[in-house]
Amino acid sequence: MLENVPGSLILVPAAANMAADADECDYFVREIEKNDACTLKVKQCYLGDVGCVVWDAAIVLAKYLETKQFYEPSSRVNVWADRRVLELGAGTGAVGLMAAALGAHVTVTDLEDLQTLLRLNIQENKALIDSGSITAKVLKWGEDVSDFLPPPHYILMADCIYYEQSIVPLVESLKLLSGPETCIICCYEQRTEGINPKVERQFFEVTTNLYFICEEVPADKQDPEFSSPDIHILHIRRNV
Repeated sequence: MLENVPGSLILVPAAANMAADADECDYFVREIEKNDACTLKVKQCYLGDVGCVVWDAAIVLAKYLETKQFYEPSSRVNVWADRRVLELGAGTGAVGLMAAALGAHVTVTDLEDLQTLLRLNIQENKALIDSGSITAKVLKWGEDVSDFLPPPHYILMADCIYYEQSIVPLVESLKLLSGPETCIICCYEQRTEGINPKVERQFFEVTTNLYFICEEVPADKQDPEFSSPDIHILHIRRNV
């Protein structure tokens, strides 16, 4: 359960949300309530790699997609309606599911070993996806992206900046996938231990020096409840 405490967000598996039946014993559920009171139910794995759980940055990004600048039903504003959206490093698919529930046509991507979890979560939430759509596909950064072209309107990334060896392939994929009109929305938790500062610095050096322009989203443009000083949202566009 995501709990707000001063200056941080904490991810805690709530016992009440754990899967109850025997067939579901490998999963526990993170519920993400939308502004319309409908709830996305995102399954996470008890055992597995980093992609098997919903990280705080994914919650912050998912709720950012619902802010008034993108989605305000009373004013008939819906930036996501009929937009083509690609999520990289989707993991559980939480962010892509929110975009699809808001009306976007979404492809969530990750490695082969996360496809089962992605498809399970798509099935679990299909009742909330009406005008939008969502599908899961394998995409390994740095490899062929022809199946994902033409460039989408939006590329979404939550907590994808943490492996040093993945930075160059990730930036290469972003370069190949994005067009002049593509907006990359990158959300990441700033970490101060180990190699993390170096990896973050390397990512932004490669992106801003060669290919892209980055603009940080101020706190007052984010969801007022689901935000944190340690979690940053950036809009990244091709430097054309």
